[in-house]
Parts: sequence; C-alpha cells; structure tokens
Amino acid sequence: MSTTKASHFKIIFRSIFRRAENLIFLLKDKVSERNFIYLASVAVAITCSFAVIILKSFAHNIFLWANDINGFLKLPYINSLLPVAGILLTVFVIRNFLNNNLEKGSSRILYAVARKGGIVPKKQMYAQIITSSLTVGLGGSAGLESPIVITGAAIGSNFAQKYHLSQKDRILLLACGVAAGIGAAFNAPIAGVLFAIEVVLTDVSISAFIPIIISAATGALISTVSLNHDVILNFEQTLKFDYHNTPFYILLGLLAGFASIYHARNFQRIEKFFGTFKNKGYRRALFGASILAVLIFFFPTLFGEGYESIKTLASKNPSILLNNTMLEPFKSSEWVLLAFVGVTMMLKAFATGLTLGSGGNGGNFAPSLFVGSYLGFFVAKTVNLLNITHHLPIANFTIVGMAGILSGLFHAPLTAIFLIGEITGGYDLMVPLMIVSSVSYAVSKQFEKHSMDVKALAAKGEVFTSDKDKNILQSIDISKLVHQNFKTLTIENAVENVVEIFSTTEQKIIPIIDADKNLIGIVDFETTKAIIFNPFRVKFMSISEIISQPDGIILLDDKVEKVMKQFETSNSRILPVVQKGKYYGFLSKIDILENYRLRLKEMIIE
Repeated sequence: MSTTKASHFKIIFRSIFRRAENLIFLLKDKVSERNFIYLASVAVAITCSFAVIILKSFAHNIFLWANDINGFLKLPYINSLLPVAGILLTVFVIRNFLNNNLEKGSSRILYAVARKGGIVPKKQMYAQIITSSLTVGLGGSAGLESPIVITGAAIGSNFAQKYHLSQKDRILLLACGVAAGIGAAFNAPIAGVLFAIEVVLTDVSISAFIPIIISAATGALISTVSLNHDVILNFEQTLKFDYHNTPFYILLGLLAGFASIYHARNFQRIEKFFGTFKNKGYRRALFGASILAVLIFFFPTLFGEGYESIKTLASKNPSILLNNTMLEPFKSSEWVLLAFVGVTMMLKAFATGLTLGSGGNGGNFAPSLFVGSYLGFFVAKTVNLLNITHHLPIANFTIVGMAGILSGLFHAPLTAIFLIGEITGGYDLMVPLMIVSSVSYAVSKQFEKHSMDVKALAAKGEVFTSDKDKNILQSIDISKLVHQNFKTLTIENAVENVVEIFSTTEQKIIPIIDADKNLIGIVDFETTKAIIFNPFRVKFMSISEIISQPDGIILLDDKVEKVMKQFETSNSRILPVVQKGKYYGFLSKIDILENYRLRLKEMIIE
C-alpha cells in the first residue's frame, strides 16, 4: 500500500513539475526578454532559498543534538566521533552516487564563468546539498556557504540552459543564484549582491544589478520567513563606535591581514598534503578525520560551522566556551580563556584543511568569520587584561574582526563591510568595519596577489577573475582555431611542387615535413617569390635551398597568453603548431583576435 502511495505522489509531483515548466516556456514567449530575466531571477532565488533552509536547519539541529549529548556525558566524545562519521559518509556518497567526482570550492564558479561560459554541471544542484550537509552537519570544521553558493550558481546556470538563454543571461542567472544563496544564508541581501558582483562578476553594467538585487532580496525574504534566528548568524546588541579606539582597529586590521595569509597558506598546505595520497578513498578519509577528531576533542568549538561560538564570544559571558572541555575547571580565569581562544584561532586553518582535504565538502567562508571573531576577541581582551588603555568593547572587536579576515581571505572588502553591517542589524560600526576591512585587504594583497579561491586556478593559468582580458583569452580553445588543411611537402619534392601549390591555392606558407611528420621548416611565398617566378632557378634548385625556419613555433597545449606572446615576439601573423613534436597545422593571430571579439560581445552583461 505504501509503495502505491509513493508512486501516486511521484506521478502528481511530475505532473506539477511539467505544468510549471510549460508555464515558464509560455511566459518566455509572451513577455520581453528583460522581463523574463526578472521572473527567472525570482524562480532561481526561491529554489536556492529552499536549499539554504535545508542545509542550515540540518546543520543547526545536529549541533544542538550533539551539545545535548555532551551535556549528559560531560566530555566531548560525540563531538569527536560525529565528524568522522560525516566525512566517511560524504566519501561514500561521492564514490557510489557521484561517480567519484565532486567539484569543491567556490573557485569552480569562477572557472565556469571564465572558461565554460557559465555552464555548471547539473549534478551540482543536489550534490553540494547532500555532501556538505553530511560533512558540516555532522561536525566537519568547515562552512556551508561555499556549497550554498555553488548550488545557487548551478541552479541559475541550469535554469538558463533549460530555457535556452544566451551565454550572457546564463552568467547573469548564475550570479543571481549566488546572490540569493548569500542573501538567504545570512539574511543579508546587500552582501549577496556585492559578493556576486565583487567575486563572481567583475564587469557588469548597471542594468544587470536589477536581477541580482531581485534574487538577493527574494532569498533574504524567504530566509527571514522560514529560518529561526538561532540558525542564522546575527547580532542584535552592539556598542557604538568610539573614535578613541581607532588605533586599535587599525592594529586589528593589520593582524587580520597577516592572519588571512596564515590561514590561506596553511589550509592549502594541508590540502596539498592530502592530494599526494595514493589511496584517496576511505583510508585517506579515516586518517584525516581521526586527526580532526582529536582536535575537536580538545577544542570543541572547532565542531561544525562554529557560529554558536562566535555568538558566545560576543556575549557577556564568553567563558561558556570552556564548558565540556578539559579546561572547564579553569573557566573563571580570563587568561586561560584568552589562551584557549588564541590556540583555537590558530588551529582553525588546520581543522578546515583536514575536513576538506580528507574528503569532506564545505568551504572557507564560515571559517573566515570564525577566525575573524576569535582574532577580534583576542586583540580586545589582551589590551584590556594588560590595561593598555581604557576598556575596549570586546563585542565590537569580535564582530569587526570577522570583516577583516573575510576581506583578507577573499579579497572582497565591500562584501565583508556590508555583510557584517547587515548581520549586526545596523551600521553603527561602519567606520571600524571600513578601517579593518581595507587595512586587512591591503596587507593580504601585498603578499598574495590572488584571493584564496583564485590562487590555485591562477597558478594553473585557468582563471584570472579580476582581469577580464585574461578571462576571455583563457576561455579560447586554440585547438579549434588551428588550420589543418595546409598542403605539405617533403625535402625530396621538387621546387615545381612549391610553384604549383602557390599558383593553385591561396596558401602562402608551405610546411616541409619528413616521413615521421616532424616539421623541418617552411617555404614562405614572400621570401621565395623572386626564385619561384624564375623558371631557370626553379628547374635547377632543390627545396633544401629555399627552406627557412619559422619565426616561432606554437605547441598545441600552450596557454593562449603564451601563444599571444609568441606572436608578439616573432612579429608574425601566422605560425606553425606542433603536437608532441609532430606538425599539426597553422594558427593565425587574426583568428584568435576575432574569437576574442566574439567572446567579449557574449560576456558583456547588460
């Protein structure tokens, strides 16, 4: 009977889904292109919001359940064991249901925009939700925002593909999904808009803001209605800005910049270490998760996203953090609490690296807020305990510190400023937020040219999101532009064959190859026309006497940027291409520039 009911509900759901699809197709035909984008931005935002609600609610309820168990046991045993189970389950799902392949990290969105025209695989619409809920929901020391952002991007991208929208509209809806995800996750629509524009899209017209604003507002609205305030990171009580504390906010900004570099580099070292494992299945997962379990045993606040501990730090009784730890008997000592906070802050990069490197799924957005709040608390508490100046508002420094790390780690100062401004319920701290975010960004940028998400891709030459020209160039596949229809000759051929090719075709260069198709040289019409127009010389000369070497050679797997440099240094308009030492064809500089022009036209979002 139950099977029959399930089948019945399945039929009803499919029927409703088909009707909704038909309605959208009908609207696409009836309304203008711009109005359809507005409607699409709402549909994408609603879908993203439900994904956020599922993820956030699951993670929060698991956290409460684990804490209830801990309260009974008086030791963080469950907090240590749950992440192991979560990471192993994540690996199980990836291996058995996702073809052992899952694109992790918001950098994949940047890659999709720069190299794939905004196309995100369909499975990302559900794969991120399932795997990150298992990893972070069961205590993995990472954040849900990166999976949320990828899910939103996938929803926007696949909506555009479903309804046959252009590339520029596909990228725009991808950004709408990202904005809706951030807006819903933090109930911060302005931050959602800024993140989509500052991080994902770096070159948009003013009119493109409207669909992104609509999506972010829709996401935030649904989040407000559906999510309990305990699930979302928010602060309702903060002190006003005291300009006397400005030097200490500058100090916090400097430290946040260096802490961002510390976090990024150590996280990447851990991930690189796990990347060297030959067995990337359950053994790697168990190894990394076991080390994470030990860290969480001694430092329980490393469990999960860590938003509850951030709220605790900003409260009037931060010593609650020491509950259910080995240091609980010393919770009355402010120096013990300060040391605990400082060590936990330094370990967060390793905990997040272990979580993701061992096979779990999550992101660094929440860890950046975690580290920032702990740094802000540490700075203010240290100053107060040393009586360096009048009493600093610890809650304010805790909150502002989050913007510092977020800005330094992701190179997104505007997102950091307005996100923290929105989650605090006002803009009384706008000045210190600006100070800390800008100083941290300046310090981080001095030592790290690219943000944490972009760095790995930039090292491979795959994406340069802050540089539109390089984005477009890197998206060009030169293998599709190579001309392979050039007639070739060998060294044994007569010069008469050269004359025949030049006189019967439009070909101006003839590649000379050997029996193994190795490129020996070329015969250039411009440099040999005086010879080939002389019948006497043609009759008594050999090809070896008129052969020359090309001004440059392009490898088929060369990056476009390197190819363009080759054209510049050789001052040539066409160059031969070789693959594994064998002649492959010719590539024209004009073809690359024309392809660039077409792609530029497609990528301008209006």
